[in-house]
Formats: sequence, C-alpha cells, structure tokens
Amino acid sequence: MKIIKQISSKTPLFKDSELHEVVERLCHPESYSSVYHRVKHQEVAMPSTETLSEIVELLKSVIFPGYFLNSDVNPGTMKYYIGSTLDRVMRLLSEQVKRGFCFFCSTEADKECHDCENKAAIISHRFVKSLPELRELLALDALAAFEGDPAAQKLGETIFCYPSITAMTYYRIAHELYKHDVPLIPRIITEMAHSHTGIDIHPGAQIGRRFFIDHGTGTVIGETCIIGENVRIYQGVTLGAKSFPIDEKGNPIKGIPRHPVVEDDVIIYSGATILGRVTIGKGAEIGGNVWITTSIEPGAKIIQQKALKTCFEDGAGI
Repeated sequence: MKIIKQISSKTPLFKDSELHEVVERLCHPESYSSVYHRVKHQEVAMPSTETLSEIVELLKSVIFPGYFLNSDVNPGTMKYYIGSTLDRVMRLLSEQVKRGFCFFCSTEADKECHDCENKAAIISHRFVKSLPELRELLALDALAAFEGDPAAQKLGETIFCYPSITAMTYYRIAHELYKHDVPLIPRIITEMAHSHTGIDIHPGAQIGRRFFIDHGTGTVIGETCIIGENVRIYQGVTLGAKSFPIDEKGNPIKGIPRHPVVEDDVIIYSGATILGRVTIGKGAEIGGNVWITTSIEPGAKIIQQKALKTCFEDGAGI
C-alpha cells in the first residue's frame, strides 16, 4: 500500500517561474479575447443567478400562495404578503433586467446608461401587471398534469412536486420577459429550470394553455417552436431544428422559423424526435422513438415500424 505524503502548507506548489509562465499565458490577448467580458458601464455588474433564483422563488410564492416560502399565508394576510413580495420583486427584477440590457449595450464605459435603467423599470412594471394572466396559464398547466397523470393523487401534488410544473413556471416567467425583448435574463431563467429538472425549453418558444410534460427528463423544445392547447408530451421528446442555412461567411442564419409547429390536442410519446419547420396536425398521436422530418396530418397515429437502413452523408437529410 502506497503512502502519499501530506504536502505541508509551507511547501510551494509552484515555482515562481512556473506560476509566472501560467499567468503570462492566461493574460495574453490571444488566450482570453474570445472569453473575456469587459464591463462597459461603471458599477454595473453581470446579472446574478442567485438573485434571479430568488426572484423566481418569490414569484412562485405569489402565483401558488401557501406552497412555497410562506406556508402560513391565508386569505386574511394574502394582500399584505403579495403586495410586499411584489414590491421586492419589482426592485430586484428591475436591477437584473438593467444588467441584461447593459450586457449588450454599446454605450461607452465612462458614460452612464440611463436608457437601460429606464427600460428595465418600465418592463418590470409591465411584467408584474401580467402576473394574473400568468397565474391563470400555470393553473391550467397544473390541472392538465393532474388530469393527465393517473398517479397524481391531488392537484397540489403536481404544483409542489412535478418537474413539468417547475419547468413551466420558469418558462412562463422567462417567456413574458422574452416578449418584452429583454436580453440574456430569460435564457438564464430557463437554463436554471433545465438544471433543476432536465427539461430544456427555450424562452422564445410559444406554448399554449393546458400543457403537460409527463416525467420530463431529457425533453427539448426549441426557440421557434409553436405548441397549441391541450398538448401532452413525454420524457426524451425533442422538438428541434434540422440543419439550417448559413450566410456567405459560413455563420448560421439566426431568427428564422426552424422548429416544429404542434397543433392542439397532440400527444407525443417518449423518445420521439421531430425536426424542422414541420406541422403536427391537430389530434395526432406520435409514438415513442419515432423520427419525423415531415408534416403529419391531423388525427394521424404514427408508430415505429421495423428498422430501416438509412445513410446520411455530410448532414444531408438531417
């Protein structure tokens, strides 16, 4: 059995020359130029994931009172609790939205950017005004989960426990900010949900009422995806893009519709992959592990047939 000597705290781990070499290499412009972010405004920091997480938790306690943070809230104290909580949300959110704008702002570092601050305050105000409608959407999502899962014993179980409702709460908050052209912040919020649940929903996706992802792990919903009402999907479903066009410099052309359109009352079972700007018609059922790159007519039932030998060369057909 080998015995590893404990290194004394006084023992230098690096020779001065070795450490100097590492520092020199890391500080060379060729090394850091593609990964360095320079603050353009005085005293404007990067957005804080810790603060954004707090904002989402506060909003969850407002949208679903009694389930999160303050379980003692009751009809008599609800107005005070929601009012004081939203006051804090407004202040925190306005600062984070400002940081999101400043992250992309072109104003020089020695100038204050009042435009970013003013836009952030207006958007935060509009966002808070949208919360009653946002709660209505999430209440319907929770109901869809309860009605769609025979294992659910109570509606509150889906609100408190289900990864689908967690992911949809983060998504619907982020999407509301995305609609107001807030940069960076919506993506941070949905990526937090991705980390928590394994469900990856881009904040730009458009998702209708009564949406439920059963189990959820490994589900991917792309930026330009449009999903209708009363849609249910299962774990491992990908609503993604095929290969997309590039410009004359070889860069992908962004902003074009490239993800599926899923109409009302569709069910997509686990492991299905649907790629490109195709339409899955109203009431269709897509079986597990099916690969789809063409539109499906309304009411169709698509199941996996025997394996076909297919060859893709240089990305063709993908």
